[in-house]
Amino acid sequence: MTDFSPSRRALLGGVGAAAAALALPLSSATPSASAAAARNMRLWRCTGSALAGGARAGTRYVNGTVVMGTPQGRTSYTDPYGAGTARTYEQGTWTTGWYTPEFAMTQVVPSWRALTPGGTFITVWLQAITTTGRTTSWFSLGRWSEMTGGSPHRMTVDGQGDAYATVATDTLKARPGYAFRAWRMQVALYRPAGTTATPTVTALNAMSSSVPTGSAVTVPMSPVGVGRGRVLAVPTYSQMMHVGHYPQLNGGGEAWCSGTSTAMLLDYWRVGPSATDTAWVSPRPHTNPQVDHAVSKVFDYGYDGSGNWPFNTAYAGTRGLDAFVTRLRSLNEAERFIAAGIPLAVSTSFSSTQLTGAGFGTSGHLMVIAGFDGAGNVVVNDPASGMRASNAAVRKTYNRAQFENAWARSGGTTYVMRPFSVALPARPAQANW
Repeated sequence: MTDFSPSRRALLGGVGAAAAALALPLSSATPSASAAAARNMRLWRCTGSALAGGARAGTRYVNGTVVMGTPQGRTSYTDPYGAGTARTYEQGTWTTGWYTPEFAMTQVVPSWRALTPGGTFITVWLQAITTTGRTTSWFSLGRWSEMTGGSPHRMTVDGQGDAYATVATDTLKARPGYAFRAWRMQVALYRPAGTTATPTVTALNAMSSSVPTGSAVTVPMSPVGVGRGRVLAVPTYSQMMHVGHYPQLNGGGEAWCSGTSTAMLLDYWRVGPSATDTAWVSPRPHTNPQVDHAVSKVFDYGYDGSGNWPFNTAYAGTRGLDAFVTRLRSLNEAERFIAAGIPLAVSTSFSSTQLTGAGFGTSGHLMVIAGFDGAGNVVVNDPASGMRASNAAVRKTYNRAQFENAWARSGGTTYVMRPFSVALPARPAQANW
């Protein structure tokens, strides 16, 4: 079957630009769409003392973090979205061991929590071994910074691939006919040469999965569970209120479903930006400037969109949350988060007739699961708000079976964002959170 990767760039999709990779001194089975296809997924998490392991070159472990040590060398980099001037950086790396889940994987999505002061940045790399024993190249899955203090623009590099794997923005994918047996991750830390600044990495995560994705996917409706009748007070923000704002950011608000969803989750947890943080947003007065601010903080300049999954969770991490990208198997699993008081942002895809009440069709759209009604139908904050510029139109209730299929087309992709003081629900045996 033809592989289908829902666009996260805009309500109706779009075409992005690739950019040249930063040269670094590194060695550098399509699933069925049927409901019966295996839905295997595991989330690998590395935080705290686990970061003391691995292989370090030019980095060191300090109190649950990876930071620069004595640099392993220098490299020159010209930010393709900057002033066009080359800058010299000192660098160091931290590399995990090989991670081997109990199933053959077809996709791996990394995410991380880090800070990048003083012009610093990080790059996250993945390498895999196929089930036939072939080792892939190293692939860049994100060159990331907070874009403060002269840090380069955050970006991903599409167009990467070898005989066994390809990169789709933020996802390492096995080519048809192959699957991965194991993978390993490397994070490279960069600082302007001659400075003492350092990125600080506090968490690395990766969602390994073998799940059907695409427009032909259908799944059985899951049984209603512990979320029945519970709706969380997530604020409602419409991306359509921002149509025409900052058109250099993928044309403005009509394409900002992911950044708007992230802004809603941050404000739910009361860690969103302050009035001082958003003072740069125009025009004034401005309804929900935190949406524009969020988009500026998650925007992927290589992909040309705000829908890069790990860039959204990385921004939430800079606001003090534990945030990661994962996949969930069903709405029954999502209900466990709602029962724990944790709303979720989820990636969906549906035609104009597949989600009653949405008012549009999309190849890729992020929205927030805020709860469930008494019948188990899904209560969401849909930032597209029926294509109306109205915060009042954002809260919607969608048919459970229809929504479950719309979400399954992305493989159940989910942003989890929560304060460390709020416990996650009990994990399933094949832990995906």
